[in-house]
Amino acid sequence: MSKKLPNRVTVRVPGSTSNCGSGFDSLGLALSIYNDITLSRGDWSGARPLTDRDTAGLGMADEAAALFFVRAGVEEFGYELSISGEVPMSRGLGSSVTLRAGVVAALNELAGAKLSKDDLCSLVTQLEGHPDNATPAVIGGFCVARCDPHTGELLGVLRKPIGKDLCFVVVSPDQELETKKARGILPKELPYFDAIKSVNSAVYVTAAILSGEYDRLRDAVRDFLHEPYRLPLIPGAKNAIEAGVVTGALTGWLSGSGSSVLCVARPAKAAKVARAMVAAFAAHKLSATPHLLFADNNGLRVVKRSKL
Repeated sequence: MSKKLPNRVTVRVPGSTSNCGSGFDSLGLALSIYNDITLSRGDWSGARPLTDRDTAGLGMADEAAALFFVRAGVEEFGYELSISGEVPMSRGLGSSVTLRAGVVAALNELAGAKLSKDDLCSLVTQLEGHPDNATPAVIGGFCVARCDPHTGELLGVLRKPIGKDLCFVVVSPDQELETKKARGILPKELPYFDAIKSVNSAVYVTAAILSGEYDRLRDAVRDFLHEPYRLPLIPGAKNAIEAGVVTGALTGWLSGSGSSVLCVARPAKAAKVARAMVAAFAAHKLSATPHLLFADNNGLRVVKRSKL
């Protein structure tokens, strides 16, 4: 192993909100909430947890590592895994992506491989099965991604940085909702006009964000693809979005598959919006944690390299 290569690497990965209403499996936004993924190279096979807390991520980490070694064309090696940070699990904020993206980015550094961020976007999209969280976690900003409809291969991403004139008020209730369950509840077929109405909303939201005409987001999210089926799984979620909008938010949506909900607001109104959303969950006897976030426009980044 080259003396120039580190033995330990820490990668900071932003959480993300996906779908952004009706942009199902296509739209995503990186947020200023982070997990740190630390890998230390070892002389064993596969992943080892640093603590008991890290054990839950081993299967996902090994899957990501296996694909990385194939894509990068480098010899496999073992590593110790440590996960820390603020992104809650099973709350619709891309916690699984922070792990997968962090592992492949750290291995890229440890192995001295030359995978670009475009390569990492493609790899993480393959691991996730969809690009909506994968692309913003890697490259940051608001991302519109396109995949091959037959293979799922990532074909392209358009990225737009978002300034601090928008605040993303995320409220996470004290209830997990696993992605597998949230996807399983979705119907296999949709009424034709529900699809039309959802496409209309998705393209309008996308245009408002890409143009920077953020006031046009007001009441723009009208989803008929997934929210009507998922929101009933989370007591108070629909009411929380409505409360945020009534209090001054521009619009709101279910973040990913839930259970977090998100409202888009001007910074001056964000705290008031957050209080209203938390109160809506409390009315359904659910405690909830508010996060007043901005967009992360950098994506994942290596924050520490060291020799043991």
